[in-house]
Amino acid sequence: MVYSRDARRPFGSLSLEVPGGHPLDHMESMPTSHAILLGILQGLGEFLPISSSGHLIVAPWLLRWPEHSLAFDVALHVGTLAAVLYAFIGDWVRLVSSAVRGSLRGNPFLERDGRLLGLVALASVPGAVVGLLLEKWADTVFRSPLLIACTMATLGAVLLAADKLRTGQRGLLDISVVDALLIGLSQAAAIVPGVSRSGATISTALFLGCRRDDSARFSFLLATPITLGAALVKMPALIRSGAQMGPIAWGMVMAAVFGFLSIRGLLAYVRTRSYAPFAYYRWAFAILVATVFLLRR
Repeated sequence: MVYSRDARRPFGSLSLEVPGGHPLDHMESMPTSHAILLGILQGLGEFLPISSSGHLIVAPWLLRWPEHSLAFDVALHVGTLAAVLYAFIGDWVRLVSSAVRGSLRGNPFLERDGRLLGLVALASVPGAVVGLLLEKWADTVFRSPLLIACTMATLGAVLLAADKLRTGQRGLLDISVVDALLIGLSQAAAIVPGVSRSGATISTALFLGCRRDDSARFSFLLATPITLGAALVKMPALIRSGAQMGPIAWGMVMAAVFGFLSIRGLLAYVRTRSYAPFAYYRWAFAILVATVFLLRR
C-alpha cells in the first residue's frame, strides 16, 4: 500500500492509504472514461443493495487509477438525487399535499400519506446526525479496502437472513414510529463504506415484516432527504474545487440514468423474486477485494 500525508488517521503513528479520497478542494482532472464508469457504479450501487461508496473506493484501487476526490463523490450523489426525485416525484407530491391538507386542518399527520411523510422525516434524523458527527472518519478511517471487504460480506449475510426470515406482508402505510426509527438507525450505519444505505434499510424493513417491494420503496423515499442534505452541505466545496466540469457532467449523467434504471429494475424484480443474488454478489466482491489486498501486501 501507498502511504499518504492526506490519509493520516487520528491514531498516533498509524497512517494507511485511503483510496479514492483527495481533499475536497484538490480535485484533479479525470479521464472521461473513468468518470463514466464511476457514474455507472454510483447509479447502480446507490439503489441496489451493494454499496455505492464501497464500489467508488475499491474500483479505482483495483484498477490502479489515480485517486478521485470526495468532491467528485458528491457530484455523483447529485446525479442519483436527480434519479430518485424523478422516479418518485409523484409520491412526493402526494405525500406533501397530504401533509399540507392535514396542516390546514390542524394536524399534518391526519391523513395516512401525511403520516408517512412524517415517518420518512423521522427516519432521516439518525443518518443526518451520524453523518455530521463522523464525517471526517468517513473521509479517512473508513476507506480501507479490507474494511470494505468485511462490511460487504457481513451485510450480505444480514441481507440474505432478512430475506429468508421475512414472515410479514406489511406495506408502507403499516410502518410505525418505532419501525421508522429502527430503519433510520440502520441507515446511519451506512456511513461505513460497504454497508450500503439501501442494503441496511431494506434488510431492517424485511426483518420488521415489510414486503420486499415496499421495503425497497421506503428505502428509496428515505434516500431523498439524506442525499439532498449531503449534497447541500458539500456542494460549496465542489464549486470551489475548480474541477473540470466535463468529466463531472458525464459522471452525474451516468449516475442519474443508471440510478433511475436501478430503481425501476429493483422494484420490478423483488415483486416476484428474492434479494439472494445481491447477497451472493456481495460475498464474491468481498472475496475478490480481500484476495487482491493480500496479494498486494
